[in-house]
Amino acid sequence: MSTEKIPLLGKTLPELQALAHELGMPKFAAAQMAAWLYGKKVASVDEMTNLSLKNRERLKAVCEVGASAPVHAMRSADGTVKYLFRTPEGDYIESVYIPDKDRATLCVSSQVGCKMNCRFCMTGKQGYTASLTPAQILNQIYSIPERETLTNVVFMGMGEPFDNLDAVLRACEVLTADYGYAWSPKRITVSTVGLRKGLERFLDACDCHLAISLHSPLPQQRAELMPAEKAFSITEMVEVLRRYDFSKQRRLSFEYIVFKGLNDSESSARELIRLLRGLDCRVNLIRFHAIPGVELEGVDMERMTAFRDYLTGHGLFATIRASRGEDIFAACGMLSTARQQSEKQAECGRDTEI
Repeated sequence: MSTEKIPLLGKTLPELQALAHELGMPKFAAAQMAAWLYGKKVASVDEMTNLSLKNRERLKAVCEVGASAPVHAMRSADGTVKYLFRTPEGDYIESVYIPDKDRATLCVSSQVGCKMNCRFCMTGKQGYTASLTPAQILNQIYSIPERETLTNVVFMGMGEPFDNLDAVLRACEVLTADYGYAWSPKRITVSTVGLRKGLERFLDACDCHLAISLHSPLPQQRAELMPAEKAFSITEMVEVLRRYDFSKQRRLSFEYIVFKGLNDSESSARELIRLLRGLDCRVNLIRFHAIPGVELEGVDMERMTAFRDYLTGHGLFATIRASRGEDIFAACGMLSTARQQSEKQAECGRDTEI
């Protein structure tokens, strides 16, 4: 018989109510548990002191908070911090804390590795191992030292969020619900390459911001960069997006890594304008960070600026995203725990520092 305890972290209020009922606790105990978890962010059931001792013992017998501290941290010269977490199964994931003046953003992972195999991404080169649970997603927020300073969370770490949409939606619910973190959905952005089965479901179920990994306005060229294009083309995706209103609270953005000699020309800019014409959106231009074994090259800031100015001058709002954490492999497309994964058995379950 398994003695593994159930994590409370990641549970919604209805799930906590069902748990309280199952354990013979009063229904109001669920709201108390939620307040301790998401308001006070306790480390153990023993700290939930407004539950009776008897109910705490009942709860402890089958449940635990489910939080675990990162096993390692690397700090960049620019203040960015990359955290390494180990899951209960012994897998590894990375999260990135990015302080910037009055903002502090945490880039969280949704999977161990990724199935999408985008040509420019180290996580994709690692391959896919597992999807994270809601507890494992929220633990990245719950367990970093800077958690009280966070202003934003972006699902732009390891993995494809729409390939683990149940867990991602659950985490977003806890972050935005009154019983949870009570954040505005405007503080959360979910990034995706675009999976047909997930796009409409996300847009219907969640008010958080959406970011689409675009990188080329030409379907054939995009397919060479991103195999997911073959299953759900960017033109089909844009037609779905046109059915939704992005003029109010929710923001729609397109991520566009600029590659030298590939998608940085004026003709590429014109195609991008044509593709997105009429959508209430913005384009985030991203500098390419070289990764081993990939022949793609980035462009200099002069070319980035000229590309941005052309888009903006023709009615498509564009910004250049500042590059952060490149010296610790924490920048866009650089997250990978392949080394940790390969060392897992040799380490015999011990925490490692890389």
